[in-house]
Amino acid sequence: MSELEEHTQRIREFCEARDWGQYTNPKDIALSLVLEATEVLEHFQWISDAEIDAHTAKHKNDIAEEVADTYYWILLLCDRMGVDLATAFQAKMAQNEAKYPVEKVKGKHTNKHQHKYTNL
Repeated sequence: MSELEEHTQRIREFCEARDWGQYTNPKDIALSLVLEATEVLEHFQWISDAEIDAHTAKHKNDIAEEVADTYYWILLLCDRMGVDLATAFQAKMAQNEAKYPVEKVKGKHTNKHQHKYTNL
């Protein structure tokens, strides 16, 4: 069993022991994922680029907890929907590699699909 599968199994057991399956539909899981992701983002709200390194060093454990919460919800969503996350990740990386070939994008942070308001 992979570590990813072990983590998913642990989440399953955690939810089953608490009879939380009734509350874990894909919509509510996705909402919870977004809420946890915003808690990660809160750590970076209103700080300058110059402050990021010091802030992340000081709050590393807090940020790690929020990232772990997002990981929990991602694994639970995949489990409830029957998505093999490792396989989905590999497929998505193959798409990204084809869409953004090194020889065309190396060292660039922009692409032709960038948001239309970027240059405002």
